Amino acid sequence: MMNSQEARLRNDLAAAFRWTARLGLHEATANHFSVALDENGGRFLMNPNMAHFSQIKARDLLLLNSAAKEAPRGPDAPDRTAWELHSFLHRNIPRAQCILHTHMPYATAWSCLEDPEILPICQNSARFYGNVAYDNTYGGMFVDSEEPARVAELLDDKDVLLLGGHGVLVVGLSVAHAFDTLYHLERACMNLVLAHSTGKQVKRLSHEVAAKTARQWREYQGFSEGHFRALVSILDKEDPGYRLQPAVAA
Repeated sequence: MMNSQEARLRNDLAAAFRWTARLGLHEATANHFSVALDENGGRFLMNPNMAHFSQIKARDLLLLNSAAKEAPRGPDAPDRTAWELHSFLHRNIPRAQCILHTHMPYATAWSCLEDPEILPICQNSARFYGNVAYDNTYGGMFVDSEEPARVAELLDDKDVLLLGGHGVLVVGLSVAHAFDTLYHLERACMNLVLAHSTGKQVKRLSHEVAAKTARQWREYQGFSEGHFRALVSILDKEDPGYRLQPAVAA
């Protein structure tokens, strides 16, 4: 029987899917989220193949084994590229408890620049100062079996990997942390795009101020969790059907 931890993580990840759709940060049925059920990433939850984010329910999430020798099969099995990438990261990077991959518009647009550095021009973008890795060698979809290891090496100790011409990959210790990072990354890229679209000189924050702001974000106790719980509360009132019923979570 499902334990309370799995039920909680199912509800949280389902809420993240729903809010990603509400905010227009998804790409049809192409993107994938996952969350580990244990500290070593041995078992994890992921969205089924071709499921629209706006319709995903907690009970729909697939329970997968990252050490499986073969990719899952069946009509709901995750896309092969998503399986290879997420299973590898969960298996090899324990801190990547939650992994979110989207093609959200502003971050993807920024990733298309010749120099896609997330510049510290405001409080939102300074949050990511020193915490973004960059993949500037896009060569097509993630169908190469070597891609997961390459992505993991690029990610290193960062929480964000900006995939040139592709989108973003965000990792976090919890669904709340990863989702809050994803949300503010898109806002940061929106600020960057809008500021540069004016055609005027954009003022960059100094290294000292950017580093200080990034540290303050990291030390802001409870912010990510508080943001996510507020979103969950709204969803519980407006569309509670996404979550497991209490009896199932016993």
